[in-house]
Amino acid sequence: MDGIINVYKEAGYTSHDVVARLRGILGQKKIGHTGTLDPEATGVLPVCCGKATKVCGLLADKDKSYRAVCRLGVTTDTQDMTGRILKESDFSGISFQEILDCIQGFQGDILQIPPMYSALKVNGRKLYELAREGKTVERKARPVRIQQLEVTEWDLEQGLFTMEVTCSKGTYIRTLCHDIGERLGCGAAMESLVRTRVALFTLEEALPLWKIEELVQSSPELLDQKMYSVDQLFPDHPRLRIREKYRSRLANGNPLSLDELEAISPQKEIRSGDRVLIYDEHCVFRAVYQKEGAKLRVYKMF
Repeated sequence: MDGIINVYKEAGYTSHDVVARLRGILGQKKIGHTGTLDPEATGVLPVCCGKATKVCGLLADKDKSYRAVCRLGVTTDTQDMTGRILKESDFSGISFQEILDCIQGFQGDILQIPPMYSALKVNGRKLYELAREGKTVERKARPVRIQQLEVTEWDLEQGLFTMEVTCSKGTYIRTLCHDIGERLGCGAAMESLVRTRVALFTLEEALPLWKIEELVQSSPELLDQKMYSVDQLFPDHPRLRIREKYRSRLANGNPLSLDELEAISPQKEIRSGDRVLIYDEHCVFRAVYQKEGAKLRVYKMF
């Protein structure tokens, strides 16, 4: 199978577990996920199969949306409630307006220090491996972008509030909760996390593993219909078809000029640095090219 499946990751599974299960369900080895979710987190996990594994990195770069529950008055070593509690504080004096005012300071471009309990590597070792040995190492703050941050539910008697977050690649929602708690002066940790969107993949359309297995056994054609083709991931990219006489140049991955192509649909001007979708003479998707000067050069071949 070649394409992307929008998997609903259930709690208790690592992203690697999901890939391993899918390899067994689909009976193929070439499968990869597009961005790690913590084991207790749930929600959207796009999984690439076959030739579509070439876009794993591209999808990992896409913006993501989350629904996170933040618990005030507690600080943990993992920055979520799965970790060891380091400190508990009184949060009774925190008002809803203070929370709203606080989160305004986290919107836009910010710096985050990655948590020790993360898969980032320092000197060849994953941070969580060091953390489990009781070690703490210096981590550099990294730029991330928070496009949307909104409180949608709250129960301040229990010290809980829910945030809807849309953010860039590399953002740790656990760290966002922790940093909000630090700024409020009472500490905070992430209670739960649901990823609601990755690019065009939404929570409403995500399939749990049991449903995928059921479709494979009973209605494989329906599973085919629910898989996304690679070119569906780039709805805003110009779409060009190779002219018949130049088809071998595309087949060989040669640089192309615009006069060797024809537009499949009306499109905007293609500028240097723009990526375009290239189809063969039969309108079958074959490659992503990128414009460099007067030429289009291969970015990914499929």
